[in-house]
Amino acid sequence: MIKDILQMEEDLLRQMEELKGDERPSARLRRRQLESDRKELLATCTNLTAEDKVFLARHPKRPKIDEYINALFTDFFEQKGDRANSDDTSILGGIAMYQGMPVTVIGHRKGNTLEENMAYNFGMPEPEGYRKALRMMEQADKFGRPIITFIDTPGAYPGKEAEEHGQGEAIARNLMVMSGLHVPVIAVVTGEGSSGGALALGVANRVLMLENAIYSVLSPEGFASILWKDSSRRAEACEVMKLTAQDLYEFGVIEEIIPEPLGGAQANREELFESVDASLKKALGELTRMSGHALAQDRYDKFRKIGQ
Repeated sequence: MIKDILQMEEDLLRQMEELKGDERPSARLRRRQLESDRKELLATCTNLTAEDKVFLARHPKRPKIDEYINALFTDFFEQKGDRANSDDTSILGGIAMYQGMPVTVIGHRKGNTLEENMAYNFGMPEPEGYRKALRMMEQADKFGRPIITFIDTPGAYPGKEAEEHGQGEAIARNLMVMSGLHVPVIAVVTGEGSSGGALALGVANRVLMLENAIYSVLSPEGFASILWKDSSRRAEACEVMKLTAQDLYEFGVIEEIIPEPLGGAQANREELFESVDASLKKALGELTRMSGHALAQDRYDKFRKIGQ
């Protein structure tokens, strides 16, 4: 399994770090050998199972929304609050420049530490988060800015307070409004894309997925618990659910699979960001040539054809 391979890679990286700065011939030789061993190890990360891809999609070191913003955009100006109740930090968004063009960037936010994840509710937005995203999307539509979303969430927060504040209505309204926007909308599934919590940022003209991301109606554990009353059958559920980028491309749910470095997105951030950048440029170049009416019709037609 990919988990075992990455654990071995961690050990190699640890040994390489211990030799860092040691310029003795024997140390340099050892570093070269360790790097060669690492490349050979990562080369085995092919023909991954659906369960392996779920593991990689949830990897704690996988790049987060703030890293994509810093790597791909300039002059980012964060926008906060839903203008009705509060600011939900599990949604990060604002105005930025991309290739000399003003755009609106929105995404689910996870943390790199336990403290950050608690502050961002582990990437599970409440209604205020979706209303904040909606406010930014409506503003983008008003001023003619393309919208780029980054999806990485285990789902919308299912707590009692979230339901009292209208979680279902907030997600449904996003789906309705996004379907009629007159600006280009591009969604990139970078990690987990689970349930309506993901789809609330996913009604796009072009849906792109990283090679080892997942996109599904719920988690494999939840699927196994509901269907078989046994969450331990998650590996089987991963295969049955057809949640990988390869499955979804075949079904016409997504338009492009963005390749990841061997070993997952966290293995080489620079290489990953270059691939994402190239895909965004291509998609945006195609969509900016279309009229507002054509963009809304294209989005409608895309989702109507799914499953036919």
